[in-house]
Amino acid sequence: MIFDVLIVGNGLTGMRAALAAADRNVTCALVSLVHPVRSHSVAAQGGINAALGNVDPEDSWERHAFDTVKGSDYLADQESVVLFTKSAASHVHELERFGTPFSRLNDGSIAQRPFGGAGAPRTCYAEDRTGHNLLHALYQQCLKREITFLDERVVIELIVKENWCLGILALDLKSGELETLSAKAVIMATGGAGRIFAKSTNALINSGLGIGLAYGANVAIKDMEFVQFHPTTLHGTNILITEGARGEGGYLFNKNGERFMQRYAPTQLELAPRDIVARAIETEIVEGRGIEDSFVYLDLTHLGEKKIDERLPGIKEIGFRFAGIDISKEPLHVQPGQHYTMGGIDCDAGCRSSIPNLFAAGECSCVSVHGANRLGGNSLLETVVFGEIAGSNAAELSLDIEAKSKDRVLGESKEKMIAKIANFSNGAERVGILRTELRELMMDKVGIFRDEEGLAGAADEIRNIQRRFKSISITSAERVFNLELITIFETESMLALALAMSEGALKRQESRGSHFRTDFPVRDDVNFLKHTCALYTPEGPELSYKQVEISRWQPKAREY
Repeated sequence: MIFDVLIVGNGLTGMRAALAAADRNVTCALVSLVHPVRSHSVAAQGGINAALGNVDPEDSWERHAFDTVKGSDYLADQESVVLFTKSAASHVHELERFGTPFSRLNDGSIAQRPFGGAGAPRTCYAEDRTGHNLLHALYQQCLKREITFLDERVVIELIVKENWCLGILALDLKSGELETLSAKAVIMATGGAGRIFAKSTNALINSGLGIGLAYGANVAIKDMEFVQFHPTTLHGTNILITEGARGEGGYLFNKNGERFMQRYAPTQLELAPRDIVARAIETEIVEGRGIEDSFVYLDLTHLGEKKIDERLPGIKEIGFRFAGIDISKEPLHVQPGQHYTMGGIDCDAGCRSSIPNLFAAGECSCVSVHGANRLGGNSLLETVVFGEIAGSNAAELSLDIEAKSKDRVLGESKEKMIAKIANFSNGAERVGILRTELRELMMDKVGIFRDEEGLAGAADEIRNIQRRFKSISITSAERVFNLELITIFETESMLALALAMSEGALKRQESRGSHFRTDFPVRDDVNFLKHTCALYTPEGPELSYKQVEISRWQPKAREY
């Protein structure tokens, strides 16, 4: 199969990229493990940021940009943030024209709610199912343009020769066939790597495989040590409880009935940035003020049933279905859980990687607009802003170049992969056991609080799991819907990314945003106001550093 533009991933980022490419009359296709409306974008709840000024007329893209830079603990590249926030309003209005049923104010304008770290209520929302609604709107636009979707395929290799991506190698789960798909330009839009951690809000498909594919193709990955832990996930299941619940006025209480955020963020309280609220909750639990030593209360009862039904119907349903709790009558039990990968494939504001025809956008990329900590509501905005940029740039490139001869190279990659799969049955280790060990290790030693001993120990243990991975066995060599085979490809990537996270965190001897070192609790702008870049080697990540773009706002202490 031959296309001008090939997009790996069919969530919001991938579909927005496809629309941009299709509007330039190039052939494109989206390749993904799941059906488009089953992508992880469907799980986004709270909203999408844009300075529309519908609630606060004084809001502006400049204020949004500053909040984003401050929230990033000054690690975001500032001109990328300006590009990002300047175009936010036009993208939200485009989504409205595409058919997104946004919640409305009394005058009919798009409703906006407060979110953590924001200086104004700028988060546009569709009840508490914003991602769901955006995803269906974009999917309908893709169907209208008759864009090709290639679902139920696992991409297992980027085929690169002489620093040019010739296409991809994918396993069709329905037929069990290995397929080579060639393209003039390839866009990675595969989402984050949350399932590297035992407690995560992420879907099972968020293994980081897309990031790992680029990493294995000698593309640098950036800032992988910055992993966001959402403050409020449902205790026991880690289902996301949207920041919108706190934006609508929810309170956090410990076992003593104390609204403890007064100690950690006296001005913004529950609406401080996520890294601050997550550490506050974890501190309450660790110091013995949590309920049953494992969670705190998120109380929404004072909002009243009418407001909850209008603004938070999804959270009310989650409370009923997964905890047996009526949130209009009793508080939810919440704890922090991994939520977002700030790092990813190193690319510029045009979504270009170090391979000229390989682009990356969305959570799998690192532009960087999130820096050390992402503000809630900025991830959905990132999908459409940079999805459109990636699709436009990839399409323009494909119009300017001729297809390269690739049949021999694609065929060689396919034969090598067939031989690799055949060798998976020779050892004594089981991949499911290794993956579980990795996820628990990462949660324990590379979680919310980190120190040298834990990080060094994590890196050593990951290397040990990698050695054991070479001796895995597989129950069946059958390739049709073989979930164990998928897990093998995912786990190999997860191990490489986990090592980059651990090594990057070990070398970063400071605390910044989501990265908190108990042995280095202070931010160090002299030595660490820089991005961490990692290149893959068989021995482990080769680390280097890149300067942060500081063009408008000089770093200051964050106060909330």
